[in-house]
Amino acid sequence: MNQGGEVVVRLTHDEALVLFEWLHRTDERTNGFTGLVEDQAEQRALWNLTCLFEPLLAELFRPDYQELVEQARSRLRDAE
Repeated sequence: MNQGGEVVVRLTHDEALVLFEWLHRTDERTNGFTGLVEDQAEQRALWNLTCLFEPLLAELFRPDYQELVEQARSRLRDAE
């Protein structure tokens, strides 16, 4: 078992956008994931994950960002 290498996770663009929005919103609302993590290493991992999305998601800088997030959420929701 190699514990020092990288792990590759594949997400759709919609999944990445929705996950980024949740991470960013939760970070802001909890002041750095306070109360959600048991160890500072978990906090660091969540911050690092958030940072990985930033250069990949051009939507973050668009004026219609919230609308784009809602569209991505709609496409990801289970059919009723």
